[in-house]
Amino acid sequence: MDALSSLLDGFGTALTPINMLWAAIGVLLGTAIGVLPGIGPAMAVALLLPVTYGLNPVGAFIMFAGIYYGAMFGGSTTSILLNTPGESAAVVAAMEGNPMARSGRGAQALAAAAIGHFAGGVVGTILLVALAPTVAGLAVDIGAPDYFAIMVLAFIAVTSVLGSSRIRGLASLLIGLTIGLVGLDRITGQQRLTFGSLHLADGIDVVIVAVGLFAIGEALWVAAHLRRGPPEPIPVGRPWLGRSDVKRTWKSWMRGPLIGFPLGAIPAGGAEIPTFLSYVTEKRMSKHKDEWGEGAIEGVAGPESAAAASAAGTLVSLLTLGLPTTAVAAVMLAAFQQYGIQPGPLLFEREPDLVWGLIASLFVGMVLLLALNLPLAPLWARLLRIPRPYLYAGILFFAAVGAYAVGGEVIDLVILLIIGLIGFGMRRYGLPVLPAVIGVILGPNAERQLRRALQISDGSVTGLVNTPFAVTVYVIIAVLLAWPLLKRLVTRARDRTPAATR
Repeated sequence: MDALSSLLDGFGTALTPINMLWAAIGVLLGTAIGVLPGIGPAMAVALLLPVTYGLNPVGAFIMFAGIYYGAMFGGSTTSILLNTPGESAAVVAAMEGNPMARSGRGAQALAAAAIGHFAGGVVGTILLVALAPTVAGLAVDIGAPDYFAIMVLAFIAVTSVLGSSRIRGLASLLIGLTIGLVGLDRITGQQRLTFGSLHLADGIDVVIVAVGLFAIGEALWVAAHLRRGPPEPIPVGRPWLGRSDVKRTWKSWMRGPLIGFPLGAIPAGGAEIPTFLSYVTEKRMSKHKDEWGEGAIEGVAGPESAAAASAAGTLVSLLTLGLPTTAVAAVMLAAFQQYGIQPGPLLFEREPDLVWGLIASLFVGMVLLLALNLPLAPLWARLLRIPRPYLYAGILFFAAVGAYAVGGEVIDLVILLIIGLIGFGMRRYGLPVLPAVIGVILGPNAERQLRRALQISDGSVTGLVNTPFAVTVYVIIAVLLAWPLLKRLVTRARDRTPAATR
């Protein structure tokens, strides 16, 4: 009851006209910036941090929350319509959302994403209110072996459900892990795959990799095939979700937060892992398996819901422990310190108006996000009516701007082109793109957690399986690996049984 009464007080703070204005500005700015490839929510919040110097802390953080959710949805918009993720958490949305857009269902994909963000954000924020201390306590107890096990699960799952074969999924994953090795070894300081370039010593930014593999690779692939005949216009389709769409997606909207919220609260890769695991879960539970890869709406609804819930989960560790688990959370931590506020266990006691006003503003921001973007879905979908040569020229331009904005170096554009050529080659030989992006995102973190776990156990491999959580995850991995073989054996046994009875 204390949490509920505090939340009601927070709504009293968040629903003041001036704070409603900051929330609306945050959502609009976040959506607009999220649409640009390479400029995700973290960069948006960082760029706008100086703008808030004249605001009071409550108004500033309410606007930050709006920017966060708006940028996440903006990244999904270009991911769905143009196969160009605005940020890394929107990568999964392209897997089914872009085929839907190409088949004339772009408005439905955007509507499923918008409602998914709303549902996941609402459920995630409710869980934030109810479970913040509990989840924070669990996050403290999770160690390096547990983090490494989660990432191995992500690697195994991504190679088993994507692509025409597991071998191709594994090959794509290895490409991503190799790109993730570029840079200095975090422990020894030794250069790896830098070819003597100081610029590569910091590694290749995941935004450049995602934009290169998706946007540049897609543009080159389309350009290579446009010569074969005039392109057919892509229809926009009807601008609403039908009854069958809602029937297929409502369970996905509800399952997403169950994956996104707990993984968002622990430092295991931000929203990338939960969105991807949600995709895997929805594909395995779907009754329309023949549509996956061709535009299954559940593959948009579930991951987008998980992404929004993960955003709420990141606030658990930030507010209760002062532990930033994503780049956005790190920027928000700097913003807290800018105002002389230190997040931690005492924050709820010392700054109750700020904390509960921020939490209440999450509900307000999600309502504004849905109200602003759901009617705009058909308008966004009309981007697909632009002639393809102009459309993909624009994609290449914004991709180059986004890549250059990451580091402000011309060499980033060269790296972008090289990775785009790799993406083109992967499409040519049927390799799925997502495992490579997952490898780049999680590879360095997985290596870091592996080495930490081995250091703690003095090099003993048993240090990787010395916690109940890690053992449970490895059991799940074993089931994933053995399931196709077991399924084949069961099928053969069933085929032999009728013959024996005859």
